[in-house]
Amino acid sequence: MEWLNYHHLLYFWTAAKEGSITSAARTLNLSQPALSTQIRQLEASLGERLFEKSGRGLRLTSAGQTAFRYAEEIFSLGSEFQHQLKGHPTGRALQLVAGVSDVLPKLMVHRLLQPALELGEPLRLACREAPLPRLLDALQTHEIDIVLSDAPWTPRSGARAYNHVLGESGVELFGTPALAERHPGLFPGGLNGAPLLLPSPGNALRRSLDAWFERNAVVPLIVGEFDDTALLETFGAQGLGFFAAPAAISQEVARTYGVRSLGSLDGVRERTYAVSAERKLVHPAVLAILRAAKEEIFP
Repeated sequence: MEWLNYHHLLYFWTAAKEGSITSAARTLNLSQPALSTQIRQLEASLGERLFEKSGRGLRLTSAGQTAFRYAEEIFSLGSEFQHQLKGHPTGRALQLVAGVSDVLPKLMVHRLLQPALELGEPLRLACREAPLPRLLDALQTHEIDIVLSDAPWTPRSGARAYNHVLGESGVELFGTPALAERHPGLFPGGLNGAPLLLPSPGNALRRSLDAWFERNAVVPLIVGEFDDTALLETFGAQGLGFFAAPAAISQEVARTYGVRSLGSLDGVRERTYAVSAERKLVHPAVLAILRAAKEEIFP
C-alpha cells in the first residue's frame, strides 16, 4: 500500500496558497531548494506535474488543482480535529469560546448560552463580542468555537463556514409605563411623533423596522441610533424612547428593563444563527445550545 507523504503535501499546499516558492519557503522557514525538492518528490510519487511556470510565479496544472482541493479538505479536517480535542482537555473543564455579534440582544445571548452551563459537567465559557466580520475571521482561525448572530455567514474568498438556524421570532415594541401613558393613542397610529430608539442604519432589524413604519404610515421621532443593542435597551429602560426586541424574550425584556410591550410588529421577523467552521457539530456545549434553541426558545 502506498502512503501519501503529508509533509510534502503541506509544502505543496502552502506553495499553492502563497503563489510562489520564495514566499512559501519564507512561511515554512525552509530554504527554497529544499522546498522545491520536497514538491518534486510529491510530484514523482503522484506521477503528475502539479505546478507550471507563470511569469515569476507558479500556476497549478489540472492535476495540481485537484491536489489543492483535496489538500484544502485534508488540512481543514486536521485543524478541525485538533480544535475539537482542545474542547476536551484532560482533567480540566470543558471550554467554549463563543463569539457574539454586538447587535444581538444580551438577554437573547444569555438564554442561548444558558443550556451550555447546565450540561452537568464543568464548563469554562468565554464570550467575545465584536462586529460579525471580525468574529467570522476569528472563527476561520479557530480562535472561537461558534458565532451567535442575527445574520448568516455569506461566502467570501478563501473562507468557509456553516450556518445553523437556531430559530425565528416575531418582534414587539417596548416602552416604560410612563412613556406609554404619554402616548396613549391606538397602536400603531399612536406612535406618530413618539420618541423611538433604533438600531443603526444597515442593521437587518433596522431595515425591517423602517419598512414596517412605512407600511403602517407611522412617522416616529427618532431620538437615538445605536450599534450596541444593550446600550439601546438601557436608554429604553430610562424612558427615553420606545424600542424593539424579539418576542421570544418578551418576558425577560419586560422584567429586566421595567418596560411593557405595546404590541407586535406584524410582518417583522428576526432570525438567529449559530455559525461554525465545521460542517458537523460535535462540541457538547454547542449541541446543547442548538437543541435548547429549537425546543425551548424558538419552539
